[in-house]
Amino acid sequence: MASKNYYEVLGLTKGASKDEIKKAFHKLAHKYHPDKSSGDADKFKEASEAYSVLSDDKKRAEYDSYGQTFGGAGGPAGGFDFNDFASAFSGFNAQGAQGFDMGDIFGDIFAGGSPRAQSRGRDISIDLEITFKESVFGTHRRVLLAKISQCDTCKGSGAEPGTELETCKHCNGTGKIHETNHSFFGSISVQAPCRTCHATGKVPKEKCHTCRGEGVYRKQEEIDIAVPAGIEGGEMIRLAGAGEAAPGGNAGDLYVKIHVQPDARFKKDGVNLITDLSIKLSDALLGSEYKIATLDGEESLEVPAGVSHGELLRVRGKGVPAGRGKRGDLFVRIKINLPQKLSRAAKQLIEKLKEEGV
Repeated sequence: MASKNYYEVLGLTKGASKDEIKKAFHKLAHKYHPDKSSGDADKFKEASEAYSVLSDDKKRAEYDSYGQTFGGAGGPAGGFDFNDFASAFSGFNAQGAQGFDMGDIFGDIFAGGSPRAQSRGRDISIDLEITFKESVFGTHRRVLLAKISQCDTCKGSGAEPGTELETCKHCNGTGKIHETNHSFFGSISVQAPCRTCHATGKVPKEKCHTCRGEGVYRKQEEIDIAVPAGIEGGEMIRLAGAGEAAPGGNAGDLYVKIHVQPDARFKKDGVNLITDLSIKLSDALLGSEYKIATLDGEESLEVPAGVSHGELLRVRGKGVPAGRGKRGDLFVRIKINLPQKLSRAAKQLIEKLKEEGV
């Protein structure tokens, strides 16, 4: 197409106005549309490509200067984007009335006329707050949700228990119907899922008394949420199919956003935990044994003599689970409490230590 003159394709000269370009394309598109008995798919494609370039100021300037455009290669239908075309002309039908969707028409024509995707239920998102300990080890929570769910009585069939299903008369059991859209190209027929049988091809002889034949209804449902070990605040858990159900279609998903309650004692650092331990100056100098809190319970910690302020002591295997039975470590950060006031005896002892060079 790059070797052809886009102006000649539309029957115009180089100085044609935007309005002339638009009218020329409308005339050719109506004449050569592939769905018409006199249509010509190749000429329709040529006219469409020429219009896509000449109706765009930037592409037209490039074409007028270099004889080709550089922004359209590799696009749909050899460089012409039908989404752009649909956007430019959406909202007009054969009589100029509003409400015509060109994207649907071209989507069906150039994608083989396949029916639209099966209906899908709505996704749901909820927030879940857990404790710091639960975020480390994982937990299970059960939440009660009010949502559209599959009918328990008919198991989603829409039929009263014991009642047979029969062929849908609206679509003759195909699950599809043909819809006709009118445009300036003429009447175009497309396939769509049958709304009467929800694309299943079957309808109940007697509708379920619980869901009135829909197969779904709004109810409260208890959902079990497995929170994995080591999860961080702000992370999302996706439960496929736990969202809202759709008649004759697939259920949506449930997204759970996790909020972790802070713990005043512990901080996470990857698979490790950090906690603070305040000790006396004498214990820092001479060493001692302290009881410390861990997420597994109380543990004994040996504080070595001469420990420094801010030094980290490791307690192995008391951190976050890291898979295959392994866990991170708990690091205890030492904080030495310096006395604010000293007795006369304590001052004398400190003076002696000073004389010793301590």
